[in-house]
Amino acid sequence: MGMYAITGGATGIGAELKRQLLEAGHQVIWADIRDGDIVADLGTAEGRQVAIDGIRERAPQGLDGFIPCAGLPPVARPLSVIAGVNYFAAVETVAALRDLLAMKRGTALLVASNSAPMITSDDPYVQACLSGDEAAACAQLENRDGHSAYAGSKRALVLWMRRNVVAYAAAGVRLNAVAPGITQTPLTEQVMADPELGEAMKQFAGMVPWGGTAKPADIANVMRFMLSKESNFVCGSVFFVDGGSDAMLRSDDF
Repeated sequence: MGMYAITGGATGIGAELKRQLLEAGHQVIWADIRDGDIVADLGTAEGRQVAIDGIRERAPQGLDGFIPCAGLPPVARPLSVIAGVNYFAAVETVAALRDLLAMKRGTALLVASNSAPMITSDDPYVQACLSGDEAAACAQLENRDGHSAYAGSKRALVLWMRRNVVAYAAAGVRLNAVAPGITQTPLTEQVMADPELGEAMKQFAGMVPWGGTAKPADIANVMRFMLSKESNFVCGSVFFVDGGSDAMLRSDDF
């Protein structure tokens, strides 16, 4: 059985993935802001280090998989916390745990979004994230909206993953990402209830080709496969689990 670590394992997709891994007999270390084996605020540098140190302490023999699943929705305020948790916490924890993953030829599985392609790669906010300058990234958000902050953080995350695939593979670590569509989680409920974004979110959900919104298990089922030995040759991939909405919006891209 394997050893896995998850951030954001208290609710939603992370909680369902944790449940599935435990049910399969694996060991799971999980960190969250209010509950978990490790309690840490990933929006801060200090909290990220707490999570990293806690995982390293509990998995000295290495990790079969690490899933930085902690994330904030477009309605989170200030917008800077979206960049901090969705992008900087994810890449910093993956980088800090790379050696533990290499010990077991493990997988780092990032959580992107089907909204990521809605922001261009040359967007100044995306580029500030990729440069590793958190202060500059946050400054870029001063005159932006929640959608840009969220989708941009996920765009940067996917680009970071793709750019690091070769180096991580050489070290014995697979990098992949899952890109969920609208999923029935507490974070999605916050967006649906938002007076600014809620109506647009509901309308988009009604347009999903496969119909409706995903359940956390729909996403976790795919993530569990991507973490497994059965997906051993999957490396550098982004799996859209969105009922066909990305294909609907970008039918000529793949």
